[in-house]
Amino acid sequence: MTALYVLDVPENTSVAKVAGEDETVTVNKIGPYFEITADGPIVVDRRATGCRHAVWYSCVAGVAGGHITQHDKNALRVEPA
Repeated sequence: MTALYVLDVPENTSVAKVAGEDETVTVNKIGPYFEITADGPIVVDRRATGCRHAVWYSCVAGVAGGHITQHDKNALRVEPA
């Protein structure tokens, strides 16, 4: 299972919301973080989140069970290890 952790602050809630729109992704809260998990890749489209670039590039708090393969102005993609 792949997990992406995003700090639960107002600026980042749209990242968790957009990620959760994928039916293969689960979004939970763990402490002060959103835990975004999936058996396969996790892909979040930046434009769909409405995040400005500064927020977008600082939203990742951690990754478990995978690695980031894309984090650019278009998308954030985490692939299983």
